[in-house]
Amino acid sequence: MILAGGLGRRMGGIDKGLELLRGRPLVQWVIERFAPQVDELLVNANQNLESYARFGYRVIPDALGGFAGPLAGLQRGLTEAGNEWVATVPCDSPFLPTDLVIRLRCAMERSAAEVAVAKTGDQPHPVFCLCRKQVLSGLTAFLSAGGRKIDAWYATLKVIEVAFDDEAAFSNINTREELRSIEGGATAA
Repeated sequence: MILAGGLGRRMGGIDKGLELLRGRPLVQWVIERFAPQVDELLVNANQNLESYARFGYRVIPDALGGFAGPLAGLQRGLTEAGNEWVATVPCDSPFLPTDLVIRLRCAMERSAAEVAVAKTGDQPHPVFCLCRKQVLSGLTAFLSAGGRKIDAWYATLKVIEVAFDDEAAFSNINTREELRSIEGGATAA
């Protein structure tokens, strides 16, 4: 699932996934790197649903109203996905690793974890994750109780952090300045 359901507050309230980087929407960059890694691709969006649908994948909004954050998108993905595993990535990380899902899955299988999260150095990247579908009921209860913080939910689960070397692969574009910097070549594709 590509998470594109946010408000883009730090970018002035625009839909980040549809912002152009080198002439292509950010979400298109993500699709090109993520789609080959999964059997089914879903896009979680809460606005501009028709624009996201043009990329050829099923677009699903949060079940919870009010732009409740990435966990609401994950919940909807766990509900809708046809597989027992659900991977998530944000729509604003155009250089994500092309081996992300396989590395997360291998770590989960070795450890019997419920969730695997990418990490560079000491920094976890919680929206780059792979979850077993069995976590859905606990996530639904967490959200129903008003929980929104991804780290607080992860604390209730068996989570494994998976080390990656390339910090830039997990960079997300949150501001127009970051977009201009990458557009100018500060980060290579």
